[in-house]
Amino acid sequence: MVFIKNKKANILVENIIFIILNLIFLAILILFVVKQGSGAVVVEQSYAKQIALLIDSAKPGMLIKLNMEDAKELAEDNKFDFDKIVDITDNKVTVRVSEKGGYSYGFFNNVDVSVYPDANNDENYVVRIDNYN
Repeated sequence: MVFIKNKKANILVENIIFIILNLIFLAILILFVVKQGSGAVVVEQSYAKQIALLIDSAKPGMLIKLNMEDAKELAEDNKFDFDKIVDITDNKVTVRVSEKGGYSYGFFNNVDVSVYPDANNDENYVVRIDNYN
């Protein structure tokens, strides 16, 4: 008894399986990139850098109001308190929208800074620049 293998069919099946696995991998990769691009990491980085750059260019006595609507939405989704989103200690601005993670960015201006949610608008944060150290 002689078995004849159809090599053309075998190669075709292998190629189809290879293509399907590559498509699945690419789909997962694209979903990961899209999720990371619009996620908390980007929001934390952008707000921390914005606040630090604003502090560096500010003079004592200035009040800066910053709309943080995107960060508030992410914090609410993660069940994180809006009052704790921004923290400034040791010339570093730390922004976090969940219990884990967060992003810190340093500033050079040697001033006393206080940051708190705006009492008049629940989506804003107020950055108050006090005196030079």
